Amino acid sequence: MSVHRDRIRPYLPVGARASLGAAPRRVGLLGGSFNPAHAGHRHISLAALRRLGLDEVWWLVSPQNPLKAADGMASLAQRMVQARATAAHPRIRVTDIERLLGTRYTIDTLAALRQLFPATRFVWLMGADNLAQMARWKRWPDLCRLVAFAVLDRPGNATRALAGAVARRYPARRLGERAVRRLADTAPPAWSFIHSRLSPLSATALRARHKPA
Repeated sequence: MSVHRDRIRPYLPVGARASLGAAPRRVGLLGGSFNPAHAGHRHISLAALRRLGLDEVWWLVSPQNPLKAADGMASLAQRMVQARATAAHPRIRVTDIERLLGTRYTIDTLAALRQLFPATRFVWLMGADNLAQMARWKRWPDLCRLVAFAVLDRPGNATRALAGAVARRYPARRLGERAVRRLADTAPPAWSFIHSRLSPLSATALRARHKPA
């Protein structure tokens, strides 16, 4: 790992900075461009904290999502400021840790985080829209073997997501909603689809709403 661990310590809770091994045991990771962050991201995070019994959720604000065009992308600094204002919760930590790690793809970010925080049990959080297109991600089968996934329903995406490549490949590794609190403790590949109150917000819609006429 090329990143010195002292540069990662700010992402730990204050009481845990004396030891990397004291990091929260269960952490949800929500990655994306957050261009912009919105109430839907916060809704997913709060639902995950409650339903999965997580200690924290980390928002991984990507310097540049490889599946999205750089055109129209706000600067990382602007997106970080806006994401912090949107998160507004002591157990949601807004990070640019991928910038420090120098990683671009989720598989590389997860491998680095697991090396840096070996005592932490990570769960990757995503909306159903992302599960539906996860087969486009770099080395997605390896990613499924590296971390458990919690998929939160999004309007109009459940059917497509549950018919996608991940769901088809690992039907026997799906935990029902009654068992979802065990997800962080279940060896991957493991995933669960969580139904909750749906938020119709999306970053694309918000950008379109504020685009000059």
